[in-house]
Order: sequence, then structure tokens, then C-alpha cells
Amino acid sequence: MSSIGAPRHDPIPIGEVAEPPFVRLPDPSTLFATRAERFRTLAEGHPLGGYLRFLGGVSSIQHRVQEGLGEPEMPADDARALAREHGMPPLDRARFTADAAFDATLDRMFSLAAALDMPSEARAVLARASGADAGRRAAMVLAVLDDAIPVEALADHVFVAAASQVHFARQATRLDAKSLVPVGDGACPSCGGPPVASLVVGWAGAHNSRFCVCSLCATQWNYVRIKCTLCGSTKGISYQHVESDKMVRAETCDSCHGYVKILQQIQNPALDPVADDVVSLALDLLVRELGYRRGAVNPFMLGY
Repeated sequence: MSSIGAPRHDPIPIGEVAEPPFVRLPDPSTLFATRAERFRTLAEGHPLGGYLRFLGGVSSIQHRVQEGLGEPEMPADDARALAREHGMPPLDRARFTADAAFDATLDRMFSLAAALDMPSEARAVLARASGADAGRRAAMVLAVLDDAIPVEALADHVFVAAASQVHFARQATRLDAKSLVPVGDGACPSCGGPPVASLVVGWAGAHNSRFCVCSLCATQWNYVRIKCTLCGSTKGISYQHVESDKMVRAETCDSCHGYVKILQQIQNPALDPVADDVVSLALDLLVRELGYRRGAVNPFMLGY
């Protein structure tokens, strides 16, 4: 591992200086299909190849499950206006109740997952989760939205988390990006969720800007560089990476002793915040040895 420390600002090419948008809403019609392809690419020759191919299959299902789904219920206009006034996310995870669209998403997720290639243990987990009664399902959804999945039941919640990502991404894409406001460090302006990672992007109008990516709804929000995405501190920020991969770094903070990965998508547009977070597990293990806690959430690598 290399410790880069607080780096100098990278030069911004002349002609590309612009004011980046605060928010970029997700596009569920392409989000999960693109992620599935990234997982498949990363699986080639990788020690975690089997698991990465499985997650590629889950991502493909997340894409396919949307076909023909009904419209998700959205907060009323007055509720959204009140959330904006008080600096709160319009999609209130704490008050979530399943609607017909969510129930259909979860049922389809379980049904399509049965065709995935998986070991017998995983198939037993799928059967247990899909056969859960309404109360148990509601409890699993609540655990996912609270980022409080029990360690002993991580596998049971994978498909529930995947369905929740689909549902909230479909809700987020229906929001008005211009009406969203900052709601606090480390919190998504759409749903209040924590980041899975942050990206340094090369988009037109946002070249070399950093965007955090929500672990639940996939909303991306602009966040200044060299600032802890968890606590907002600008002191004691350092960057760690493994020698074999300088595109994915861990941004560590000496104030809160947490870290979130930062991906150099400006240099490799194929980098995906979820897939490349999983494949860079070695970085998590090494940074943890330095005494930092993981501040990001990724339902596909809980326990690390």
C-alpha cells in the first residue's frame, strides 16, 4: 500500500472549467445493466470471480425486474416542499412503507434469482428469504433501510437490498434535481442514505469534480475534494491505495477515523462505485489494519 497524503490539486484543462451541478439523478434504465457488465468484466481471472459473476447476475436481474413495473408512489408535493425547507431528503427512508411497485419488485427479484448459478447454501438462503412471511419481509426491508443488517443474517438480505436499490432508484429518478438541497455530510440529498463511494468524474461541465454516490438510490451529489465525506473535516485527510490499482483509493480521515473509497472515473470511465468497491476488497483489509473504519455502505460486501 502507498500513502499519498493530501495531494495537490490536479490541473483542470483550459476550456473545461464549469460549475458542476449539485445533483445527478440516476437512470435505472441503464444503471444496473452497465453494472452487470462491469461485474462480468472484473470477474475474468479474479480470485473472487465466482462471487463477482454472481453479483453480475444479481445486477442483471435488477435491470430486468423493472420491465412493466407500475409507477412507484412518490411523496406529495407539499411533503417535498417541507423537506426542502428544512434541509431534509424528500424520500424519507425512516417512514418507508411498501407500495405495490415495491412488492412487485421484491417478488420478481426472488423469482428471477432462482435461475442464477449459485451454491446450494445460497439457494437455501434464497428459499428462506423468499418464503418469509409479511412480517419477516418488512423486518428485512427495515434492516436494509436502517443500514442495520444483522451480521448473522447478511446473506438473507442480499436480494431484499437489491430490490430496495431498484425501487429507490426509480423513485429518485422522478425527483426534480433542481429542488434538492444539501442535507448533511455523508447523506444523500434524495433519500438520506450514506455513500457507497465517491467519483472524480470527467463529464462535460463537471470535469475533475467529485461526486458522492448513494448506496441505496444511486443519486450522485457534488462534494468538494480533500474533505471527509463522513464528517466534513478538512484536516488529516490522506489517500491510500494498493500498488496494483491507483484508480481506487481510500480517503482516510484522522478526525473521525473513517474512510470512503474515491474512484478516478476521470481516468477510467468504466469504474462503477458498487462493482469496483467489491473488487477492491484488498484495499479495505489493508486500510482497516491502519485503524480506520469503513464508513461506506455496500450491501454486497457487508461485514467488511
